[in-house]
Amino acid sequence: MHQSMANQSDISGFILLGFPGLPAKFNTPVSIALFLVYLVALFANGTVIILIIFSRRLHQPMYVIIASLAVSDLLFDTITLPKIIAKYWFGDATISFSGCIFQVFCVHCMGSFDSYIIMLMAIDRYVAISKPLRYNSIITNRRIVIVCAFFWFLTGIISLSIALLDAGIPFCGRNQIRNCFCTNMAVTSLACINVTFVKRLAFGLAMFVLLIPLGFIIFSYGVIIKVIRSTSRSDSWRKPFYTCITHLVVIGLYFIPRIFIYVANQVKLILNEDLNVLILCLYTFVPHMANPIIYCLRTKEIKKTLLNFFQKKLALRMEQHPAVYLIMNKYRCT
Repeated sequence: MHQSMANQSDISGFILLGFPGLPAKFNTPVSIALFLVYLVALFANGTVIILIIFSRRLHQPMYVIIASLAVSDLLFDTITLPKIIAKYWFGDATISFSGCIFQVFCVHCMGSFDSYIIMLMAIDRYVAISKPLRYNSIITNRRIVIVCAFFWFLTGIISLSIALLDAGIPFCGRNQIRNCFCTNMAVTSLACINVTFVKRLAFGLAMFVLLIPLGFIIFSYGVIIKVIRSTSRSDSWRKPFYTCITHLVVIGLYFIPRIFIYVANQVKLILNEDLNVLILCLYTFVPHMANPIIYCLRTKEIKKTLLNFFQKKLALRMEQHPAVYLIMNKYRCT
C-alpha cells in the first residue's frame, strides 16, 4: 500500500498530447478549428439558454429539456476545450492530477446526462404524437424538472464512482494523456497495475448509460414515424418525417461512435491513436454544435421569439434615432 501511494505521489500532473502523431505544422489549423468549435457551441447553446430563461412562452416541458441539454453541452466544452486549445497556442499541456480526475468526472457525468436527456426528448415527442390529448397532463414542467434533477443525480453518482476508482490507481511515472482531455480509458491506460476490474466496470456502466436510452429512443422514433406516416395526408408527412430523420442522424452520431470506441477498447481492437482522438472529438463536439440548431433554433416558437426580439431592438433604435426612421420610411414610400 505504501509503495502504491508513493508511485501515485510521483504523478503530480498529466500532459495532454491532443493528437499524438500530428505533425507540428498542423498544430495551428487544429487549434483554430477547436477554438471555432468552442465559439460556435458557446454562442449556440448560450443563445438557447438565454432565450428559454427570459421568454415566458418557452417555459414549456420540451424547452426545459432542451435547456438542460444546452447547459450540459456548454459546461462540457468549457471544461475541456480551453485546456487543449491552450496546449496548442501557449504550450501549456500540463493538467494537475486533481484537475484530470475532475475532467474524468465531468466528461462522464455530462456525457451520460446527454444520453438520458436525448432519451427524455424522444419520450416527450412520443407522448406528444401518440397521446396528444393527454400530453399536457402527462408531461408537465414540474415532472420534467424532477426527472432532469434525477438524471443529474444518477449520472453524478455513476461518474463519481469512475473518478474515485481512477484516483486510486497507482501510476509509475507515465503521465502522457494521449487525448484532448482526460477520460477513464486514457487514465487507466497509464496504470502500473492490472486495472481489468476498473475497465470492465466502466464498460458495464457505459453500456447501461448508452444502450438503455438508445433502446427507448429507437422505439419512440419508430412509433413517431409510423404515426406520422399513417395519419398525414398526401405529401404533408414528408416535412415531419425528414425532421425525425435529421434528429436520428444527430442521435446516431452521438451513440454509435461511443459504443464502437467502448467495445473496441474492451476487445483490445488496436486503432490508430490519432483516428481514435478524431472519432472522440467528432462524436463529442459536433453534436454540441448541432443540438441547439436541430432541436431548438429551427422550431417555430424559437423563430418567433427571435423575430420579436429583433423587432423590439429595431423599434428601440428607431426611437433613439428618428432621423434613420424617416430616411427608411422615405425610401420605403418611393
